[in-house]
Amino acid sequence: QVQLVESGGGLVQAGGSLRLSCAASGRTFSRYTMGWFRQAPGKEREFVATATGSTGSAYYKYYTDSVKGRFTISRDNVKNTVYLQMNSLKPEDTAVYYCSARNGGAAYTPKDYDYWGQGTQVTVSS
Repeated sequence: QVQLVESGGGLVQAGGSLRLSCAASGRTFSRYTMGWFRQAPGKEREFVATATGSTGSAYYKYYTDSVKGRFTISRDNVKNTVYLQMNSLKPEDTAVYYCSARNGGAAYTPKDYDYWGQGTQVTVSS
């Protein structure tokens, strides 16, 4: 079992930055692929970024096209935490952001993830 707790959401003006954190329980955090998804009102949950599990310090990162160059996912396997640094935020980034984990390689749909956090609201004003 993996428990995930997100933090770092809030209200920011367009062009601003936020850093989301997701603290995970469990002794095998480094092996899990971690993902960030978001869900805007009236829309389906969509993939944002993922960082694969690793046995060393190297891991792979993947992003949805709309956030490439603006968002950065990273993980700290000592702190059992995954981060999402969000820069140059736009009003269309407004959503509830969810942290997720799966025991496997990179994946891009919600159904492929086994564990979820409760979500954190990000609101970008124009």
